[in-house]
Amino acid sequence: MAGYVLRRLAQAIVLLWIVSVITFVLIHTAPGGPAMLQNPDLGREQIARFRANLGLDDPLPVQYVRWLRAAVRGDFGRSYNTVEPVLRLVGTRLPNTLLLTGAALGLAIVFAIPLGVLSATYRNTAVDRAIAGVSFMGISTPVFWLGIVLIVVFSVQLKALPAGGMYQIGAPFSVADRLRHLLMPVFVLTIANLAEVTRYTRSAMIGALGEDYVRTAHAKGLPAATVLFRHALRNALIPVITIVGVYLPRAVSATAITETVFSWPGMGQLAVQSAATRDYPVVLGATLAVAVFAVGSSLLTDLAYGYVDPRIRLG
Repeated sequence: MAGYVLRRLAQAIVLLWIVSVITFVLIHTAPGGPAMLQNPDLGREQIARFRANLGLDDPLPVQYVRWLRAAVRGDFGRSYNTVEPVLRLVGTRLPNTLLLTGAALGLAIVFAIPLGVLSATYRNTAVDRAIAGVSFMGISTPVFWLGIVLIVVFSVQLKALPAGGMYQIGAPFSVADRLRHLLMPVFVLTIANLAEVTRYTRSAMIGALGEDYVRTAHAKGLPAATVLFRHALRNALIPVITIVGVYLPRAVSATAITETVFSWPGMGQLAVQSAATRDYPVVLGATLAVAVFAVGSSLLTDLAYGYVDPRIRLG
């Protein structure tokens, strides 16, 4: 197991390096430049001075090597817009995104697995068709559209929930206040997650229920609930864990739209704003943070296989 983890960590370092190279080249070769250099009040000499101070006049390989040397020491640069260290910006925004993503994915799993099991158990019945219909609607509904509809209904018309933000500005910390601000963005993300996990759980359960060991368990006279949950579901969870592990990093990056719609101060909103203003250091830092999260979730997914199915050995 230790050797397996070490090999995965070595692969992760190479992967992160490749991600950094691709991201660095893409954002530096994109049309335009940092917002501060697009100021119409700046003259050519001032723009040239700013570019020289930022090191943007150097060849791209030289800029990358300079950034990489600093990054290895833990210095990912400073934001062009706020002059704050990138690590501090990412460190303050990432927990907000993880809170939003974790709450949405957690709720989706809690409801999706029972719905998937129910759908597979009553396959091709009205129950199955109803769950499939809800899942299809969840997958088909655009996240930004659902978010706007919720804001119009619950914030503008009913005035029951805040339209955006993470907390009421100027008010003391309150769990109830945080929950009110979480409710709509979490609901939007949960709907999308719920639909996908439900479909995968249903498919995995249908396959597990058709296996020989399930028929053998029934032939031995075991209770239906025991066969369903202790035998079929445990084996069906392996592909479900796979899709959840794959979806975790995607969910973190996919929150960009939701965070923008609800003005949630997370990584997604930071990445969108930084990309729009060509804030190169922040875009790089945000991208690498998501990449680290993706690598970590993949490793945890592999380790979870061994727990769910003891027959699987890693190494």
